[in-house]
Amino acid sequence: MFIGIVEGRAISTIKHRSLIGWKMLVVQPLDLAGEPDGDPVLAIDMLGAGHGTKVIISNDGKGTRDMVGDTNSPARWAVVGLVDHD
Repeated sequence: MFIGIVEGRAISTIKHRSLIGWKMLVVQPLDLAGEPDGDPVLAIDMLGAGHGTKVIISNDGKGTRDMVGDTNSPARWAVVGLVDHD
C-alpha cells in the first residue's frame, strides 16, 4: 500500500469490459516526505475521492480484480482509503 494524491480522473470511450462503470483516477504516489515517487498510476475508486485528495492505494492486482468481478481484468491499482489529515 502507498500514499498518493489524486491528480485527476481518467475517462475512456474504449476499455476492458471489467472497467465499465468504475471511476478511474490518476494518482501520483508519494514518498515519506510527501514528494512525488515514480510515475502516476490509474486506480479504481469506489470511495469518492476527488482532485487533490490524499488517498491510500493498493497494487494488489488480485484484490482489485476480485473487486471488479473479473479474473481477466487488467485492473491492478485501487483506492482503499482516504487520508483525512497529515
